[in-house]
Amino acid sequence: MEYPIVINPKILGGKPVIRGTRIPVSLILNLLAHGYTVERVLKAYPNLTKHGVLAAIRYAQQRLDRELAWPLVTARSPH
Repeated sequence: MEYPIVINPKILGGKPVIRGTRIPVSLILNLLAHGYTVERVLKAYPNLTKHGVLAAIRYAQQRLDRELAWPLVTARSPH
């Protein structure tokens, strides 16, 4: 099966989108973060599939797994 996430500089400035749509991964994640269920997302975007929504979640998870995080403030040792 073809990976449903596409990154193309000619589509939404290169933001990751669901293949065959202009629906960005960030939109799907935002809706889910604000309480939408997968079913509600699919109802709001009928050209989206459950496979696409789950791919958006997997894409975000994989990106976070590779992300390096650095503390903004380091703890100081007591004197």
